[in-house]
Amino acid sequence: MPKILYIEDNEDNVYMLSQRLARRGYSVIIAENGAVGVDRAKAEQPDLILMDLSLPVMDGWEAARRLKDMAETRGIPIIALSAHVLEGERAKALAAGCDEYDTKPIDLARLVGKIETLLKGRASS
Repeated sequence: MPKILYIEDNEDNVYMLSQRLARRGYSVIIAENGAVGVDRAKAEQPDLILMDLSLPVMDGWEAARRLKDMAETRGIPIIALSAHVLEGERAKALAAGCDEYDTKPIDLARLVGKIETLLKGRASS
């Protein structure tokens, strides 16, 4: 069962997406801000990270940079999630170290496709 760390501060989003992913066979760990997310990633070593970019304490861009700077979490794929569809947001997230970008509201089929692609890529490397 692939383990996903979901870093999100909105409780409604956490409940909705974590339940939907669990029904698809993923184990979901939750972190409520970027700082806790970085700590949980080190401790739990998830297979993939889903991370909102607008987070309290430490935003998603900084959390992604820190995760990619540490040897123990560098190889974990990160999908940035954002309600912002402004031009340049995707590029900014990728420059911070995220491997993929998706917009809110979540299109579950599209997101799961991205998750599966990144997990397959990680398994083959």
